[in-house]
Amino acid sequence: MSFQLRREEVLDGAQLSAMLEESPARAAQAILLAAGQGIVEAQALLGQILLDGRGIAQDAPLALRWFGIAAGQGHLMARNMLGRCHEQGWGCVADAAVAAGHYRIAAQNGLDWAMYNLANLLATGRGLAEDPLQALDLYRRAAEAGHAKSMNLLGRYLEEGRVCPRDLTAAHDWYRRSAEGGDFRGQFSHAAVLADEGDVDQAILWLEKALLGGNLNFLRVASQTLFSTADCRIQGMASRYQLRADELSRTA
Repeated sequence: MSFQLRREEVLDGAQLSAMLEESPARAAQAILLAAGQGIVEAQALLGQILLDGRGIAQDAPLALRWFGIAAGQGHLMARNMLGRCHEQGWGCVADAAVAAGHYRIAAQNGLDWAMYNLANLLATGRGLAEDPLQALDLYRRAAEAGHAKSMNLLGRYLEEGRVCPRDLTAAHDWYRRSAEGGDFRGQFSHAAVLADEGDVDQAILWLEKALLGGNLNFLRVASQTLFSTADCRIQGMASRYQLRADELSRTA
């Protein structure tokens, strides 16, 4: 059955997002129409659904093209996604140096995700010279802007005293904020602090949250960490982490 898209459907980003949840194929049509009319938010969103294959056939090279169009109009997340494509080799040959250039543009314009992604390259020396001090500065700026993943990494720097004075109080506070912000690694870090403080009940609640949100690699590593703990209740979580990792590996 055919249908007509109203003009307000084309222009309303919140409505498009809701449509993606309810009817990805219908939303893809609306996004295509809006992108073709030059609406930059729709162009960036079109790149994302093409990359994900959500409501439309997956096409990484075409996603890269639409991200480029939106980035050319100043869309910072599209610029960041250009970086992700070049870093990961989605629709192009992987090139961390090119990725770093895109991240830097978006980071200099205040995008927290770009700060985080650029910091990751600087921390590991991929695509540019390794610079842990600059990486730390970017993680801090992104964390202060509310980026949950950066909060956890900032906490790690502070806990270990890497290129900065060691500050356990500040580290634990950033872990808590990361956990509350929804980052599964932050939830795991916060749980570790709570367990060390003897609050195992609260630690297990945060481990449950990390289990639900964690990816395959995280779950595999985390399960080994949990197996090595002394508390039997936390050891019990290790088996659940491993089972979840096995489930994800079968669907990968």
